[in-house]
Amino acid sequence: MPAIPQPIQPNCHDFKSVARALTVVENDLPGADDMLRGLNLDSKAPVIGITGPPGAGKSTLVNALISALCTGNKKVAVLAIDPTSPFNFGSLLGDRIRMATHFNHPDVFIRSLATRGSLGGLSAKTIEMTDVLRAAGFDYILVETVGVGQSEIEIAGLADATLLVLVPESGDEIQNIKSGIMEIADAFIINKADRDGADTYYNTLKKLIHQKETPIPIYKAVASQNTGIAEIADYIRQLPNCTNTRRELLLAEKAYQLIRHQRMAGIDKKKLQQDIAEAMKVPGFNLYAYLSKSKFEM
Repeated sequence: MPAIPQPIQPNCHDFKSVARALTVVENDLPGADDMLRGLNLDSKAPVIGITGPPGAGKSTLVNALISALCTGNKKVAVLAIDPTSPFNFGSLLGDRIRMATHFNHPDVFIRSLATRGSLGGLSAKTIEMTDVLRAAGFDYILVETVGVGQSEIEIAGLADATLLVLVPESGDEIQNIKSGIMEIADAFIINKADRDGADTYYNTLKKLIHQKETPIPIYKAVASQNTGIAEIADYIRQLPNCTNTRRELLLAEKAYQLIRHQRMAGIDKKKLQQDIAEAMKVPGFNLYAYLSKSKFEM
């Protein structure tokens, strides 16, 4: 009888153990469920979601924040989530390139993760892997999402605080921001604030924020020049001392995502594509009739 694999105990002082634990969870390898059930999640390490539209400079901002947060022997973990191609199910994993300066830092752990088809850049695996990092004892956990529009709202169900990164050019889309994405932000960061229109955009955003019951901080930054990063890092440092009034909401949202993942676990998207391609060869193919087949009933 083969030996039953013992659950890996991730420890931020042993990056190999963290990497192995994340691999086990990401790929549903033997021992994944036992390890997740045995995680100690009492850590108060804040999970910081960093989201925003493509081109806002999220990766550059994360790179600068890593340098600011890992002082004083603090351990920083980063989950950099890259988009998965809907055609070949591959991922560019480009954030590793942009954060290359920190790869050999003894206090910084960076892991890229494909979205696995989730439009908001999140999946159940993101939730599980974030909890592995929390249990490992990291002081700060940064989760950078893909940023593809309204679906960014998913990050609010995972992060203790969500930083919404914008650029001055977003001014033309202020109504879109007001209509949905703005609701998820715990802080706004106007990156590339050395560009024309930054002050105008800041003032417009500030007026919108004042309409809310609870003021939301707005920071101006030029991440590529390390300008404004210290203030954002100070905001992140004070988060563990704050009372999280959304804890029940966060846990309920995480539970919902995990349940949805479990219900869909038997459906292989790539195989589904192959099966549909085969079924389309039959004249009169009807997708709804195809989906009504018993093998897709939940």
